[in-house]
Amino acid sequence: MAASTGGVPHALNDLSLLRQMPNVLRARGFRLYLADGRRLVDLWLNGGAAVLGHTPANQLRELKNTASRGLYAPFPHFTESRYLKALSKLFPGRVFRLYAAPPRGMEEFFKDRKAALWRPYYDSANPFASDETPLLVPVLPGIQTWNDNLPYGLCIAAFKSEEEQSQFPPSSSLSPILLAVAARGVYDILASPQRAKLNMPRIMKALKNSKWKRQGIYLTLKKEPASDEWTALFHCFLEAGFLLPPTFAQPLILPGELSDGEEAKLAAVLRN
Repeated sequence: MAASTGGVPHALNDLSLLRQMPNVLRARGFRLYLADGRRLVDLWLNGGAAVLGHTPANQLRELKNTASRGLYAPFPHFTESRYLKALSKLFPGRVFRLYAAPPRGMEEFFKDRKAALWRPYYDSANPFASDETPLLVPVLPGIQTWNDNLPYGLCIAAFKSEEEQSQFPPSSSLSPILLAVAARGVYDILASPQRAKLNMPRIMKALKNSKWKRQGIYLTLKKEPASDEWTALFHCFLEAGFLLPPTFAQPLILPGELSDGEEAKLAAVLRN
């Protein structure tokens, strides 16, 4: 499975653009269904936390089963060790801490280029990180939200050595529901290498000589836009039936499936 690291958190972290779209009634796979009757193809995918789609069957089953046992509170539970075991398969040799929110000091690691976001399904190395990067913060399927372009609800710190780990507080006590869904998400990533394969010839053609750069399933602009330029682009995509990330700091994520019509529309808007 092709995988690499994501970039450093960026100053444009305001997600308020999401407030400028109609209410979302439901999310299915890679599509959103709005209160005004429209359907959008989701190119944000919750910053990558829904990289396998919004309704992955295995994760939904874990959520239902764990919730049915009433395990909402942060009780000690075997789901934590199960999640750590899953993470060790993605990051052999690293040591982990799990937080409800990024701990104090993590931001400084990013500023000093000693930390980077990690995303699955990249096909080339990221200049900000490598296997030697002291701290990786993975963006993986699970129940998450965002602040300052770092994941909240569940924030994973994957340290290269015990030395870096000692600079951070102990792990948070987390709900077994969060951990059960997240553990299942890691195993789903490991079992889904085909997600990295893109059979989208119109998209590939549109990206040639365009303003977009592709790394695996992720697209970013070659030149950083001003905030008003990204706002205009967000609305342009919205009009065409696609949800762009609400901040330039997060990459556009190509979905796992597109109809012929959706691919043609997306190719057209990428070409502009």
